[in-house]
Amino acid sequence: MASACGLCGAIAPGDELAEVGWLDQKVLDRLTHAHPTWKRDDGACPACVQEALLELLLESGAEALQAGVQRVWPLDAEAAFGAIPTPLRMQADPRFRGRGVTLALVDAAFYPHRDLVRSRNRVRAWADASRSPIATRQFGPREVPYWPGWNAGDPYQWHGLMTSAAAAGNGSLSHGLYRGLASEADVVLVQVREPDGHIGNRSITRALRWLAHNAEELGLRVVNLSVAGDPVTPLIGNSVDEAVAELVAQGVVVVAASGNDGVRKLVPPATAPQALSIGGLDDKNTFAPQDLELWHSNYGESASGALKPELVAPSLWVVAPVLPGTPLAEEALELFARRAEGDAGAEARIAALKLVTPHYQHVEGTSFAAPLVASTVACMLEAAPALTPADVREILTESAEPVPGAPPERQGAGALNAGRAVAFARERSNGKEATETQRHREH
Repeated sequence: MASACGLCGAIAPGDELAEVGWLDQKVLDRLTHAHPTWKRDDGACPACVQEALLELLLESGAEALQAGVQRVWPLDAEAAFGAIPTPLRMQADPRFRGRGVTLALVDAAFYPHRDLVRSRNRVRAWADASRSPIATRQFGPREVPYWPGWNAGDPYQWHGLMTSAAAAGNGSLSHGLYRGLASEADVVLVQVREPDGHIGNRSITRALRWLAHNAEELGLRVVNLSVAGDPVTPLIGNSVDEAVAELVAQGVVVVAASGNDGVRKLVPPATAPQALSIGGLDDKNTFAPQDLELWHSNYGESASGALKPELVAPSLWVVAPVLPGTPLAEEALELFARRAEGDAGAEARIAALKLVTPHYQHVEGTSFAAPLVASTVACMLEAAPALTPADVREILTESAEPVPGAPPERQGAGALNAGRAVAFARERSNGKEATETQRHREH
């Protein structure tokens, strides 16, 4: 029987609400302090349970986090349903979810998934930069966002859906469990797939310049580019890099995927000196730091000669929604219904399709590592709105964890640590405020 979670009100099966039973007294005390009328017998959904656990463990440090989560929620990294939710995996501070921050995503195409539009529409604008003039639409928080071809069910929409939801989805079809880090940020979706199917420097440049022109109106603070343009020789002066520099000069942080071929070769926008280029990391879907390995992502130099990527983030086991209205979505529902009826034959197919629930699957590639960084930046800017792109770059590299045995040219500063990055951002913000206060007192 399904009932409402005693904490957030989400409807969940009774056995899921009973998961609160394994919580230790410290976590229960935290929950009852935050919700004085709540009792253990009222139950709590998995998302609320794991959020409370993470808040407590974050205060105890990374070592306690890894041991504690693995003890109370043992995971089989190879099993369906075994993908660790992104906030837990990234050791994120659940108090910061990108509130008040606008994040733009540039990709092939998009779908207005409920993880972005319910219970409040967070899609501020959509633009098609694949041709000139750019087609645009803007939306309010109570509108349902639609645009030409939104429901086409075409495969190229899948990529943009995945990147946007991996960054900013609220996990509505999993009671918030499989949400992105910036699950309360507003988003701007800019598609760049040209009519012939190509994604090139011309459409990427057009997208970036449109974003720069509208950055102030949109309140834009972060741009994620999970696209690869055309090779350019020489790199200096190429239009994509220059458009990235224009955005950064306006105070916008730009994040770009480095590519997936494992070669010393980068193309715009990963070549942009002002962008944060992100390589891939295989963390084996566990909390064990000794298991970290680099993924086969691209690396190289920017036009300025600086090594790229700047850092790496998980590029495997990243969970995001299945594209609704597609044959895969229909098959996923059927497979999990068969599984619930005891059909053991469904397991192999579920694993092959990388499904973790009837509505979510795990994906791989630096296209999904980059949104993890971009969404972390959104949380940093919520915590410390005055941070500049230079501040963000410095904090991310200072808070990263070097991957043991991996060459610096392939990992940059190391692996993204979202929780630590937000903590460093808050410290820096508080330090700046204290300095300004002291200056005012002296004058």
